[in-house]
Amino acid sequence: MNTIVNPERSQWNEILKRPTQTYKQIEKTVLEVFEAIQNDGDVAIEKYTQKFDGISLNSFEVTPAEITAAVANLDAHLKEAITLAKANIEAFHKAQRTEKIELETAPGVKCWQEKRPIQKVGLYIPGGTAPLFSTILMLAVPAKIAGCKEVVLCTPPDKEGNINPAILFTAQLCGIDKIFKVGGIQAIGAMTFGTPSIPKVYKIFGPGNQFVTVAKQMATQFNVSIDMPAGPSELLVVADDTAEAAFVASDLLSQAEHGVDSQVILVSTSKDLIKAVAQEVQEQLQALSRKAIAEKAIANSKLIFVETKELALELIDEYGPEHFIVATSDNAFYVENIANAGSVFIGNYTPESAGDYASGTNHTLPTNGYAKQYSGVNLDSFMKSMTFQEITSEGIQNIGKAIELMAAAEGLQAHKNAVTLRLTQLANSN
Repeated sequence: MNTIVNPERSQWNEILKRPTQTYKQIEKTVLEVFEAIQNDGDVAIEKYTQKFDGISLNSFEVTPAEITAAVANLDAHLKEAITLAKANIEAFHKAQRTEKIELETAPGVKCWQEKRPIQKVGLYIPGGTAPLFSTILMLAVPAKIAGCKEVVLCTPPDKEGNINPAILFTAQLCGIDKIFKVGGIQAIGAMTFGTPSIPKVYKIFGPGNQFVTVAKQMATQFNVSIDMPAGPSELLVVADDTAEAAFVASDLLSQAEHGVDSQVILVSTSKDLIKAVAQEVQEQLQALSRKAIAEKAIANSKLIFVETKELALELIDEYGPEHFIVATSDNAFYVENIANAGSVFIGNYTPESAGDYASGTNHTLPTNGYAKQYSGVNLDSFMKSMTFQEITSEGIQNIGKAIELMAAAEGLQAHKNAVTLRLTQLANSN
């Protein structure tokens, strides 16, 4: 990891740069795949699955027999863990339900807002170097609570054309029965346009690598919404001498092992802690099964010393981390004042892994600085707010003159006439 001491503000942009390719570098590949899927449907899906995943499939949909086998063969303790996590995630997301908002804004003018589920949603579940079955819980649970009618799940197959049993178990536990062995750009394209095998959806959810991220962004050009531009994982820890160096190092490595393009950062007001964490990272790294991946991510990561907590907070807000761990003697300062973060983890005994799996919060979060303007996935992500209004004869008389004057001022005569006709009828009937 690179240690940086008291960086000048003019250096912040360069220091905090993510190790990702630009949209334009990836756009050409994504566009090629999208055009092929538009023109050739399943044939194109098969072609790119062979090219990118190294497997030729005659059928993409997971069969009931495959799901049954996965459920039967998965370790019982893992099933219990997944079921426990589901219960916590379900409880937290059910608590996010909101009631109908109703108000009479003027006598005879009744307005209200209700939430309705998005009818068709697609879930993308990464399954390459790590089968993220936990992401199914984070997406399928709120989708079901919201009441989405159709939920489609796409995840890449392995070299034998199989899906990890934990993914299949978790999907069936959440009530998902449309599961397809399709990954990467072609999965996003399939859910964007629809093919004879894979349904088109209205909104696509789920994290992925840089190619998936760009594919999701491109999908928005074809009348498909997305949760957010969620790309390679990242974590920023702010810590001081009260933090446990071993804990901090373990948290940094927990995100570094996601992928070679992940990024982790430690911001600290303690040089001693930075030195201790750097040593712990190297020691813990040696025991990791994904050491090679974590090492490459660590090479893109930073240990940053600043003099004050105020300066640390400014730097953190400039970065806008996906995951933000606070382990200091004044946690309240950061918790109360942080403006830009996807999810915040407070104290020495709150590892980021808890949010990834079982505490109840959602782990699908904005990356690459998008925490400055995006929220993480929540129940409302699967719903739309619809407004309604009902105006009585008394109501139109109360607000009608204001509407006429405003419409006329904008030069919209038909808008004015729609009110004038009603007011005239009411005047003549009295």
